[in-house]
Amino acid sequence: MEKREFLKASALLGAAALIAPSVLFDSNKVYASPAEAQAKGPFSLPKLPYAFNALEPYIDARTMELHYSGHHQAYVDNLNAAVLKTPMEKLTLDAFFKNMPKYQPVIRNNAGGHFNHTFFWETLNPNKSLLLGGLDAGIKKKWLTLDAFKAEFNKAALGVFGSGWVWLCVNKSSKELFITTTPNQDNTLMVMPGNKEGVPLIALDVWEHAYYLKHQNKRKDYIEAFWNLVDWNKAELRFQETNITKK
Repeated sequence: MEKREFLKASALLGAAALIAPSVLFDSNKVYASPAEAQAKGPFSLPKLPYAFNALEPYIDARTMELHYSGHHQAYVDNLNAAVLKTPMEKLTLDAFFKNMPKYQPVIRNNAGGHFNHTFFWETLNPNKSLLLGGLDAGIKKKWLTLDAFKAEFNKAALGVFGSGWVWLCVNKSSKELFITTTPNQDNTLMVMPGNKEGVPLIALDVWEHAYYLKHQNKRKDYIEAFWNLVDWNKAELRFQETNITKK
C-alpha cells in the first residue's frame, strides 16, 4: 500500500471514530450498533445513508428501492402492528433479542428483519474503504490473509439454503472472530437455543430479493459484488467497541 493511500485511510478512520455512536460494549447486554436496537417502539424506517443508485453497478437502484421501501418497511409495519396496545409496545429490539424464546414467531421474524436490514444498510458504503487496525490484525490472525477470510465467508454465503444471512462476528467472551449464518431473519444477537451468538461486524443478506433483479440466480456474482461495498471503517469501529472495558 502506498504511504499516501495509507495516511488517507487512517485519517478517514480517525474522523469516523469522532462521530461513532456512544454504544459501549457490555458483556451483560446484547450488543447492537444501530440506534434502532436501543430505541423503544413504535419503530420507524431509518433513513437510508445513501441514494438508491449510490451502490451501482454492484447493487442496482431498483433493487435498493424495493428492498428498502418495500421489504424493510414491511418488517417495521408488521412489528408495530404485532406489539400495538400490548406490554411489548415500548420494548426495544435489544429486549426482544435477549428473550427471544418467549415471543411469537411474528416478533422474531419482524424484529429480526428490522434490525438485520438496518445493520445491512450500515455495512454498505459507496465510498471504498480499506481494512485497517485491530480488525485487520484479527482477520489475519484467524485466516492468515484477507483473501482466505473472504473465501470462507463466500462459501458460507453460497451454502445458505433458501433465505438467510451471513455474518462476521466476534465472540463476546473470548473476542475471537468467527463466520456464521442464520436462517430467515434470525441474527447473532438473538439469545435462544442453537443460535451461535456474537457481536456482528458485517452482514450479507442472501435472500433472493436482495439480488435477483440484477443477478437472477447467480448468487455468487452478488457475493463478489458485495466486497466492493463493505464499510471496513465502520466494521473496525464496531470491533473496537467490543474491546472497551466498562469501568
